[in-house]
Amino acid sequence: MAAPKVADYLLSRLREWDVDTVFAYPGDGINGLLAAWGRAENKPQFVQARHEEMAAFEAVGYAKFTGRLGVCAATSGPGAIHLLNGLYDAKLDHVPVLAIVGQTNRSAMGGSYQQEVDLLSLFKDVASDYVQMVTVAEQLPNVLDRAIRIALARRAPTVVIVPADVQELAYSAPSHEFKMVPSSVGIRWPEIVPDSDALRQAAEILNVGSKVAILAGSGARGATAELEQVAELLGAGVAKALLGKDVLSDELPYVTGSIGLLGTRPSYEMMSAADTLLTVGSSFPYTQFMPEFGQARAVQIDVDPGMIGMRYPYELNLVGDAAATLRALLPLLTRKEDRSWRESIESDVARWWETMAMQAGLEAGPINPMRLFSELSTRLPDNAIVTADSGSSANWYARQLKFRGTMRGSLSGNLATMGPGVPYGIGAKFGCPDRPVIVFAGDGAMQMNGLAELITIKRYWEQWSDPRLVIAVLHNDDLNQVTWEMRAMGGAPKFVESQSLPDVDYSGFAASLGLRAIAVDKPDDIAPAWDRALAADQPTLLDVRCDPNVPPVPPHATFEQITDAAKAMLAGDEDRWGVIKQGVTTKLRSSCRIGSAERRGADIAMLFTRRRANRRLPEPESDRPPPASHSAVVSAEHLIDRMGATSTPTSCMPPKLRTCSPSSASRTSSAAPGWALLPRTASSMPISAPGAVPNLFLADGSVCPTQGAANPALTIMALASRLAQRMASGAAMDDDAAARAGRTRSVAGSRR
Repeated sequence: MAAPKVADYLLSRLREWDVDTVFAYPGDGINGLLAAWGRAENKPQFVQARHEEMAAFEAVGYAKFTGRLGVCAATSGPGAIHLLNGLYDAKLDHVPVLAIVGQTNRSAMGGSYQQEVDLLSLFKDVASDYVQMVTVAEQLPNVLDRAIRIALARRAPTVVIVPADVQELAYSAPSHEFKMVPSSVGIRWPEIVPDSDALRQAAEILNVGSKVAILAGSGARGATAELEQVAELLGAGVAKALLGKDVLSDELPYVTGSIGLLGTRPSYEMMSAADTLLTVGSSFPYTQFMPEFGQARAVQIDVDPGMIGMRYPYELNLVGDAAATLRALLPLLTRKEDRSWRESIESDVARWWETMAMQAGLEAGPINPMRLFSELSTRLPDNAIVTADSGSSANWYARQLKFRGTMRGSLSGNLATMGPGVPYGIGAKFGCPDRPVIVFAGDGAMQMNGLAELITIKRYWEQWSDPRLVIAVLHNDDLNQVTWEMRAMGGAPKFVESQSLPDVDYSGFAASLGLRAIAVDKPDDIAPAWDRALAADQPTLLDVRCDPNVPPVPPHATFEQITDAAKAMLAGDEDRWGVIKQGVTTKLRSSCRIGSAERRGADIAMLFTRRRANRRLPEPESDRPPPASHSAVVSAEHLIDRMGATSTPTSCMPPKLRTCSPSSASRTSSAAPGWALLPRTASSMPISAPGAVPNLFLADGSVCPTQGAANPALTIMALASRLAQRMASGAAMDDDAAARAGRTRSVAGSRR
């Protein structure tokens, strides 16, 4: 038998480290390794992706959902370059991934040879923890073992470069002599716990607080039981960073869900009011969603000293394993007998899920994407793995899905790159072949990467003990997340040339590969489609026609963001009326459900006036006609519906109408000639143009000026934000309070 070559030893060493899968794409820079794979009978298994970037993403997905090392391989030059995006995804999300990369022969290095790239320089940032090139056989064990240990210990990508001629060298182990570095396989992880004094200080801070909020990240995975016990003792609510969505069950009444740009209103409100913060295993980057500086005393727990003290001025930083540290802390904590803080959080959480169900039920053309997620949420198997690509699908993943049991979920959290959804799903299936996997991907991500990787699924799916890999495509022919970012952050209308996508028959493409494919273009077909996909005996693609005008509106959208979006509408956005109707309806309805029970059902009304003068509102229950300066009062949602029915923006204003409480609505006959009272049950309303652009007045008498807008779109969108803010803060009133305000308060015009 021939002596083993360096390439043979490399694969055998991977097997010693229990590596069973390598995601890769071939090339002559790794021909020696490919030949060794043949001699090793494909152990570890070589999984051929359609592109090196996809191989790297698949390694990241494998590592995320197994907790083990993900491994990818590529040839020299262009193959190595293609790995970068996936490796940066691993770096930013703290995932252990090893990349094995070929290089031109040693004799050609520095000679501008074909496909020669300075790989040490190329990888020095993404693999800053460890990147090395093997130049002699005896160097391999130390370099490979150290790359694996560092990747696992620091949760980071590492790179081993093996020139093509080195792969073919006869392997010889390092000898027991000067400047030889032997190595060994394996590592036993310590359980790190802070000292007792630090634990006592942490307990003192947490025990004193009366409004404790907990932020849990992916570093808290494995500490579920301990987190639940700590939250129960402290009467705390728990928000989850996006990468920690699967750390605690969303069915726990005090879990407020995600936090941040894709977060929930209960998380936002809890952090806004908290006087004490405990962060466990999270490097959540958005400081603006944490308590105000100086508002809360704060304690952080993280196993990585390099992540301690970041993002917030913590009073105490504890380096330790999440589960072990919380277990040591538990005996020092005192149960809080006053549960009012916890009860308020649970009340907000319950209303939030009602809001999510309500928003998912809103009509859209043809399908509301939130309903796609909502219908799945109740059907998810307890052991499901769920991932979502970057884009608007990540918004609905964060807010609409309820995780429970042993469900796992992740996405590209910090790099937020497009394209990893389907590769993550493939990596998950190779790492956990006995678990169902669901992938959400926008049509942009499918066109970028996903369609090609359907071919990879076709090739390998029969190896999986549970064949269920379901890919749900949000098909809206639009790069929707960026379209909305342009509107909300820059006030720019949709730029069709950059944002519109070619229409592709995704279900037809999947069917052509022999995969199960289901086209969904009616809301009532969503639930049956999920049932069929989750019962299938092969991978399934759902091609779901979604409405691009349903906005991924954050529950804490600012007045400025809403105004910028409205300005985009005014600038000629081609989807403006669908956007206005869907956006405002979603925002108003969600706001009506958050806050005290008394405010929850508050009616929303608008008063248009032709002058910017200070005037007393007409008494809603008076029979005398309102002054000539007033043109209309109408239900906001009804007005939005009417706006959506016409294409002439300047003719969208209703005629002279006035507010009516339930008591006055029944007295329509007593209204003065030329005026009509609009009960909330009114089904029709004539249209007429106003004489001038109006100011907007809320039912409580405060003003929302249009600032000279020549189109009601800005007015409507601005009003939605103002109403939402006032209702969430307690300023909105019920019908009787609104009526009293109309009788007794004057409008302060632009001063308010």
